[in-house]
Amino acid sequence: MTAKLIDDCFILDKDRLPHHEALAILKSRVRPVVGIEQVLLCEATGRFLAKAIVALRPIPAHDNAAVDGYAFAHAAYDKDKGAKLKIPGEAFAGHPFDGKASRSIAVRIFTGAVMPVGLDTVAMQENVRIEQEGEARYAVIPAGLKQGTNRRLAGEDAKASAVLVEPGTMLRPQEVASAAATGLDRLDCFETLKVVIFSSGDEILRPGEVFSAGKVYDANAPMLQGLIRAAGAEAVDLGVLPDKADLVRAALAEASRKYHAIIISGGASQGQEDHVAPAIDAIGKRHLWQIAIKPGRPMSFGQIDNCVVFGLPGNPVAVFVCFLIYVRPVLTRLAGGAWPEPRRYPLPAAFAQRKKSGRREFWRARLIDKGRLSVAKFTRDGSGLIASLRESDGLVEVGEEVTEVREGDLVDFIPFTEFGVQPH
Repeated sequence: MTAKLIDDCFILDKDRLPHHEALAILKSRVRPVVGIEQVLLCEATGRFLAKAIVALRPIPAHDNAAVDGYAFAHAAYDKDKGAKLKIPGEAFAGHPFDGKASRSIAVRIFTGAVMPVGLDTVAMQENVRIEQEGEARYAVIPAGLKQGTNRRLAGEDAKASAVLVEPGTMLRPQEVASAAATGLDRLDCFETLKVVIFSSGDEILRPGEVFSAGKVYDANAPMLQGLIRAAGAEAVDLGVLPDKADLVRAALAEASRKYHAIIISGGASQGQEDHVAPAIDAIGKRHLWQIAIKPGRPMSFGQIDNCVVFGLPGNPVAVFVCFLIYVRPVLTRLAGGAWPEPRRYPLPAAFAQRKKSGRREFWRARLIDKGRLSVAKFTRDGSGLIASLRESDGLVEVGEEVTEVREGDLVDFIPFTEFGVQPH
């Protein structure tokens, strides 16, 4: 059964909500709104896990050889002199040695083959000399080998019943490999979150349309589609909302009945033709608006019935930054994932910059490696400069209390890779 949103999960009680308060409200209240389904292992990468992956047996299931060589019992071996041991047979991967092992033998063994019972050490084949005496063959094992050399232990990767992957994890090829290693062919995953995109404004042209004076091509929708997919959700672009209040309300109401979340770029302010916020207020609830950040101050959060609504500014940089910092973690949680907390790396600033106190800022920046890694701020601050996104490696996060960053000061750098986005 699909979960329902808590309709009082946000509080609109300040003109400009501090960054940490906005995150705290979202983090504590937003919850999964999608169902659970079984997914074939070959299709599980990028999905959010709903039920823990548990090892059904030890991984690997048996002690096995890590190299091609000769398996022997270390107890029958002189570490200072080596040993000369009769070779009674072979062990292959998938075909264990079928003879009786003893301390006086060395079994020819290949990588991945099960270690014969009683044998615990493997000498690499290139270090072993073979001697023939009549019909018998002997392995001359060199001195100096430690017990357990070149042997992989059963359960070395995971013990039986160990939790391999926790629920809420976005599955990577690595997690899928762990599921396969324990024998699972399908996993319980959350259904894919469905997110609709609207752009807003009569000035918006879709790429491919004929340009005319006063118009601007829509860079936000294609960018949001890529960001949403990188967050593990399905993106559906429903086009441009005109500057007509009744049409905006109708489009949002219809979308809210079909999708889990709506993202609107543009029309987020209080201008005469900004109809997004009034439309949400009329048919739903707007819970957060005006956050004390730069870029992205007029961003809003709300809901229409069980559908979350994000109202983003129109400038591409503000859309990009707001999505990474606020929208992406909310979508992840709605989709059943654990709240993603991006790692911040303290790096020296290769720039100097002043800022106003009382608001948190996110500066586009690139890494510089001149013997020591540092971070350089993009020289211009305009929220419409897509070049600044294209040429950056991540964001520098600057707290509300900071009024100046001097060259050499440590700053918090968040690489784009923390948000599933490739750097410059």
